[in-house]
Amino acid sequence: MYPRESLRRAMALYAVTDRAWLDSRTLAECVAEALAGGVTCVQLREKGAPSAEVVRQAQALLPLCQAADVPLIVNDDVEAALAAGADGVHVGQSDAACTAARAKLGPEAIVGVSVQTVDQALAAQADGANYLGVGAIFGTATKPDAADVGVEGLAAIRAAVDIPVVAIGGLNAETVPALAGTGTDGVAVVSALFAADDIRASAHTLRTLVRDTLSV
Repeated sequence: MYPRESLRRAMALYAVTDRAWLDSRTLAECVAEALAGGVTCVQLREKGAPSAEVVRQAQALLPLCQAADVPLIVNDDVEAALAAGADGVHVGQSDAACTAARAKLGPEAIVGVSVQTVDQALAAQADGANYLGVGAIFGTATKPDAADVGVEGLAAIRAAVDIPVVAIGGLNAETVPALAGTGTDGVAVVSALFAADDIRASAHTLRTLVRDTLSV
């Protein structure tokens, strides 16, 4: 399992996979390029896929992440995360409860929770979440039903909790600078990485921009 004491710095550039952008490339190839460019965390997001397929994909990505000393997080599917030996799981407000995920995966696993409000953030922290995904910060086609939290909402959540906070939603090279001064620990990106023709170069650009903007 990924060392929990290293988790905050692992949140800097958090890549969320999306098969919509693969074209002729495999998911493993795309993730390998993202890792080579400086991604610090990978979330496998396979919405609607059978658990067996999620396990298969996670097992393919896990050696890449381990070689790069980067945690692999599975979205939503606690059973798949356990079966694949992933470092943890990310759950939403309507997914498996944080406490249930913790009970299933054990005390050393990483459990992240999606939140949109300070109250949700405080509840997730109290339930034992290791980090929070906050968003959508800006409108995004990836999750069109997600409520916009905005930069001010992000800053309020960051000020309310002690665990790492990752901003998500509409973040790319043009919008990341708007996060300056929020205190957030990192940025989660989807299409800004996986829709790029050169994923490695895009990851490198984003990692540099996040470092300069957030000092992480």
